[in-house]
Amino acid sequence: MGFQGEIWQVRAGEERVGEILIDDADFPWLSGTFTPGPAYDDTVRDLFGRELELVERLAERDEDALVDAWEQAYDEIRGRVSLCSPDGPVPDFLLHIEGDRAWFRWSDEPFEEPAA
Repeated sequence: MGFQGEIWQVRAGEERVGEILIDDADFPWLSGTFTPGPAYDDTVRDLFGRELELVERLAERDEDALVDAWEQAYDEIRGRVSLCSPDGPVPDFLLHIEGDRAWFRWSDEPFEEPAA
């Protein structure tokens, strides 16, 4: 796929949270090496750690309370950062960061909300 070698940016407003050098494309997921920027530690490092902890707990047992906690954690991430392709910001994304690795899926249009 044409994504390998691209650099995607994670931003908090004008601040650079980090960059992802894409080295694997397994549709719909892209993944790569994450290089933290100046705003990573102060802005979202702990949020991404909490989000992954909840994902792992959900893999062990799918409980409504855990789903709600994950959604809340991810909403906080989405409220703080944006994801930018080489062509500019993407409208919606699901991003995970762990150490020097990041993996995500993205959409040219907002993801649909599940029916209540």
